[in-house]
Amino acid sequence: MTLSDEEFREEYKPLHIPSHFDPLDTQQNKAIYALAQIGEGTADSVLKELETLQPGVVNEQVAALVKTTLVSLYNKGLIKGEEHNGQMHYNLSKITEANDGSTRHE
Repeated sequence: MTLSDEEFREEYKPLHIPSHFDPLDTQQNKAIYALAQIGEGTADSVLKELETLQPGVVNEQVAALVKTTLVSLYNKGLIKGEEHNGQMHYNLSKITEANDGSTRHE
């Protein structure tokens, strides 16, 4: 399937990270928010954070959806991931340390 330019831009637009947790938000946005809160983790750790944010929300269907969402975002290059001991660890690849280099050329 070939995407039009508009469809491609919509499909691969930069990832939006919600500024707060909204129980009425999409499952994707809730998963992204939970990943942002933990910094890096497996799908199971994202689900654990979701359960902390909204007790009782995690069930079999939500777990499957979160896992699918993380894989999809990773495959599109919108989140980063590394495999450790057979499990994928996802992160948003946020810069957490300031660059100490100079921008001037001498």
